[in-house]
Amino acid sequence: MNILFATSEAVPFCKTGGLGDVCGSLPGEIIQLGHQPTVILPAFRQAMDSGQPIEPTGVTFEIPIGQKLVAGEFLQSKLPGTDVTVYLVKQNEYFDRPQLYQEDGEDYQDNCERFTFYCRAVLEAIPLLDLQTDVLHCHDWCAALLPAYLETLYHGQEAYDNIASLYTIHNLAYQGNFWHWDMALTGIDWKHFNWQQMEFYGNLNFMKSGIAFADAISTVSPTYAKEILRPPLSCGMEGMLQHRRNDLFGILNGVDYSAWNPTTDQFLNGNNYDADSYEVGKTACKAALQQTMGLPVNADVPLVASVGRLADQKGFDLIARVMQQWAANNSFVQWVILGTGDPKYHQVLGKLAEDYPQNIAVKLAFSNELAHQIEAGADMFMMPSQYEPCGLNQLYSLKYGTVPVVRATGGLADTVVDTTADTLADGTATGFAFAEYTSLALSDALSRGCETFADKRAWKQLIETGMSQDWSWSQSARRYIELYDQTRARAQQEVLH
Repeated sequence: MNILFATSEAVPFCKTGGLGDVCGSLPGEIIQLGHQPTVILPAFRQAMDSGQPIEPTGVTFEIPIGQKLVAGEFLQSKLPGTDVTVYLVKQNEYFDRPQLYQEDGEDYQDNCERFTFYCRAVLEAIPLLDLQTDVLHCHDWCAALLPAYLETLYHGQEAYDNIASLYTIHNLAYQGNFWHWDMALTGIDWKHFNWQQMEFYGNLNFMKSGIAFADAISTVSPTYAKEILRPPLSCGMEGMLQHRRNDLFGILNGVDYSAWNPTTDQFLNGNNYDADSYEVGKTACKAALQQTMGLPVNADVPLVASVGRLADQKGFDLIARVMQQWAANNSFVQWVILGTGDPKYHQVLGKLAEDYPQNIAVKLAFSNELAHQIEAGADMFMMPSQYEPCGLNQLYSLKYGTVPVVRATGGLADTVVDTTADTLADGTATGFAFAEYTSLALSDALSRGCETFADKRAWKQLIETGMSQDWSWSQSARRYIELYDQTRARAQQEVLH
């Protein structure tokens, strides 16, 4: 099968979040399984500055955008370490900008125009670059017009008629919602601007268009696929998603173990370990982390960490409240936080670190090196998210023998087994999970974590069960291949009807 990935992000070219990790890793696994993936990205400034070798193809094109013709060209590269071809859509007026989607916290005002151009460029690439495409795999709102184009403007053209479309939702909250008059930029007939297809409360909505027209829809965990069928996580899309629920699938993201593996991790300063040697290696990593963060070096103190975007969605209101309460009560616990985000959390967490320097260390920055050292050195990793389509840090934590403490939502519910007497007895426990979004529920889960930490035999079992699991991309890639086959069958069925 030939699979064409349409995405605005793919590591190492460009990334703002998990989308970049997925589209930088999944194609490499698919080619290992004997299929032929190709990736098409916008030639963002970040991609052009990524240090990857990028060559011209000499292929140019023009696309009508509203009343004007806009020229572009295709560049070519490879996903590092693979034989996966990456094409980049070059159009400097649209893509040669400091950021991908926004600047200074404000979306670019012409995002509709930019990604309309990108979507049409992907379709123009199919005949121009002779991409024999079986499945067009479209990712998130930036590529969401593609299924609509296949069923409207490009329908009936020989190059496109046997292409099946799969649309993957990475985060339903980011939809590509635009002024209704922007519909004219797309070139799609206004008859499709209706409540069942492209119109959303009077606006043009890219994501709704993708959901309406795709042959199949997926999202990044089985639980999130269920959660988005109803409010609040449906984000207004419940009607459309309920209508397409038989075409909606959840496949967990995988982990790139070449980057996240304590046995080979280059950032651990030689203190590498595996499931047989973690008691020595992890103890050394913990001492190194305590030293780096200016905390007292003590192997017997539970060290609880969190890394990520400091935002309400990630549960930092709960984290800040629990840290404050526990530190004020002189609890025998250390806390390490790494991340940037909402200024209110910069202030609150910074103040806590000032007030309780023996217990709390906060680094308001992004550091990939320190993120790896935290995964290796912490005893527990907190992810009390309001919602979490998949989540990766809990999967990194399992591999590093760091016990996850999570709210049971989305991918967190699918990957962390709560520790109870029964799950300890049957050997399935891997962490601590809670349901209610309250600081009391998080505090209770952490208390259970600290009690288990004191029970050396139970803690050893938790670590070893987590470290033995396989959340690699090879598992997820096989599920995607099955879904590609199903999607092609659905598309052919539609044609027959």
